[in-house]
Amino acid sequence: MTTDEGIIYDRSLLGVENHIGTFKLTRETILNFAKSTGETDPRYIGDENGEGEIVAPATICNIFVSGVSRPDIKLEFGEISFFAGQAIECKAEIRPDDVLSASTKLDNVYAKTGRSGKMVFAVWETHFKNQNDTTVALVTESFVRRNKSR
Repeated sequence: MTTDEGIIYDRSLLGVENHIGTFKLTRETILNFAKSTGETDPRYIGDENGEGEIVAPATICNIFVSGVSRPDIKLEFGEISFFAGQAIECKAEIRPDDVLSASTKLDNVYAKTGRSGKMVFAVWETHFKNQNDTTVALVTESFVRRNKSR
């Protein structure tokens, strides 16, 4: 454990890659995801019969990061925890039958003062690579802890 700007957490977890899974993407999974998000671009859903070449929307990685179990950073701050935001960066196309391997790491922990007082953010980066070891997506997620309003 270490203190950084008054933040106490397990700093040894910073930058350490944690494998979270391997996921095979079928054409059906891609089509179902695209349709469930209201996608209408033939690039993601094929022609009017669902035929033709398709690629997955980059947001498909949400399926795999949702509910991921990450290591406990033993943050000693705050009584309330919540999700603070997400960014998805598409690096390469994801295609049917790709096998994605995902690993996540703690990228940053920092404090910020808001209207409710001090908040501490933990930022995780999840990298998705395909079977050719090509990075196809980077998902950055932020989680925040703060004290209850008095």
